Amino acid sequence: MPKIDAYEQEVLGAFEKGKLKSVATKAELAKLKAAARATAIKDRRVNIRLSSGDLSDIQVKALKEGIPYQTLIASVLHKYVTGRLAERIEPDTGQAPSRIPKRRTTSAG
Repeated sequence: MPKIDAYEQEVLGAFEKGKLKSVATKAELAKLKAAARATAIKDRRVNIRLSSGDLSDIQVKALKEGIPYQTLIASVLHKYVTGRLAERIEPDTGQAPSRIPKRRTTSAG
């Protein structure tokens, strides 16, 4: 489990002691529950090929988050298709950062 700071520990303690109360209305809770159910339904299987390096990086990130790597992949894809995952634009170039390493050139001489 990831480490939590003092504020998070305070909130967790209050929750565990039953000191927190929901401010959501029944209608809001019903709407959120319906959205959660719709999001959680996984009715299709997909097989993809990834580079070993990418898969290793994904597995490391998932481990740090404390979730299975398949869940992380599904979450990233869901955020992308719903428009909640945007490509970063570099302020100085106005372009997306390149993940392809630049080739080193050597001069013969």
